[in-house]
Parts: sequence; C-alpha cells; structure tokens
Amino acid sequence: MILHAVFREGRDANLPCLVWLHGFLGCQQEWQPLSDNFTDWPQLHIDLPGHGKSADISVENFQHVDELLRKTLVSYNILKYWLIGYSLGGRVGIYHACQGENAGLQGLIVEGSHPGLADENTRAERQSSDRRWAQRLRTAPLKDVLADWYQQPVFHSLNDEQRRELIALRSQNNALSLAAMLEATSLGNQPNLQAALQQLPQPFYYICGEWDDKFRAVAQSSGQTPHLITAAGHNAHRENPAAFSACLLNLLRKPGEETP
Repeated sequence: MILHAVFREGRDANLPCLVWLHGFLGCQQEWQPLSDNFTDWPQLHIDLPGHGKSADISVENFQHVDELLRKTLVSYNILKYWLIGYSLGGRVGIYHACQGENAGLQGLIVEGSHPGLADENTRAERQSSDRRWAQRLRTAPLKDVLADWYQQPVFHSLNDEQRRELIALRSQNNALSLAAMLEATSLGNQPNLQAALQQLPQPFYYICGEWDDKFRAVAQSSGQTPHLITAAGHNAHRENPAAFSACLLNLLRKPGEETP
C-alpha cells in the first residue's frame, strides 16, 4: 500500500524532488498554487492518511505513517528529495528525518510544526484534548466542529471571511477518517525529537508566519531561528503565498545546495 500522490516533472531532472506534506484537514492540492514557482524541481504532492484520496488509509502511529511515506517515495523512484511540510505534515517530516535511514534526504523545511513535547503531563493533556476533538468529529456535524476548530488561538490571525472559506473547503473531508488520523498522530503521541533535530546531518529550516506567536516560540525554544513570513499567521503559505515561495526558493538555493 502507498499513499495517493501527484507527481510533477521538473525542468532539471538532476535536482532533488520536492516532496510536499500538507497539514491536518488539508490534502495534496493545498500546495498546488505554489507549484508553478518551483518548476525547475521535480515535485511530489502527497495525500496523508485520512485525507484526500488517501482518506481510506488508516494508520496506528507515526512509524506507520513513515513506512507508507517511504514506500510511496520508492514507488515513484525518488532517490533524492527535500521534505516540505506544514503543521502535521511538518511533524511527519521531522519524524522521517530523525530516523537515521535517509540516504536520499537532502534537507527538511517545516512550517508551523512542533518537534515534540518533553513534559509528560503536557503530553497527556494533548492526548486528552485530541481525543475530545476526535469524538466530536465522530458525532457532530463536520461544519460545526470546523467552526470551533478555527476559533482556536493559533488561528487568531484569520478574519471571518477566511474562516468561512476554510470551513467550506475542509467540509469536503471524511470526518471519521480525520478522527482516526488525529488520534494516531496526536502531538501527545509524537516522540520528542528536539535533540535529534539539532543533530541532523541534512539542512533543516523552520518557517512560520510573523503573527504565529505560538510557533515562533516553539521554534526558538527548540534552538531554531525561524524564517518569518510577513503578513501571515499559522497557515503562512496560504495567507501569503508569494512571500512564502520567495523564502522557500531562497532556502533551496542556499550556497552548498544544488541550484537550477
């Protein structure tokens, strides 16, 4: 079994493939508006388990997600790649990069993602919170759950119109599949990978919106200096795609990296 994905050839086949990993509630199409800015690179847009055309794929934990990701890369014969992940996708990317079996991984770029909780009480609280959200997803109308989801403090930068757009877009998901994925990949179940991240042999970059106070603090507490996207909150690539793309292009073309 592999994850559903959409492959896009690049103008330079010698460049590593950009593997895009969306956040919770999203799908591979989330990154498509940015694709035209990266036409030199081959690209693979993946639907994570429980989402998009991978909605029928269920997983037990991060290890299971990583196994599916690795099989998917092999099936597309991707031998050199960058992982680019937002939120949940970034956490999947962090887990993958820290496993130590990544000869083809050229680098990791995450947006608004968490490397893992160190405190056991905080982990237990997050597990409990995610179980409550999952129960609501299983029992309440999806639009009602999403309306409350986007009132969480991390989404404070959204205006009412942006919230309505996201609720309409995310309402196309399968609520039961989302509930299962939320519990399986709860931050409370994720290993604490802060120390492992600091020892990665590959380049690692952290991006977040300038208004995303929570994840600016997460990055800094993890020893990272975040690359800030102006006029954007938690979902920076959606709120300011031009600035996000420019930042990403700059990181991919840093000295010592392959350039088109």
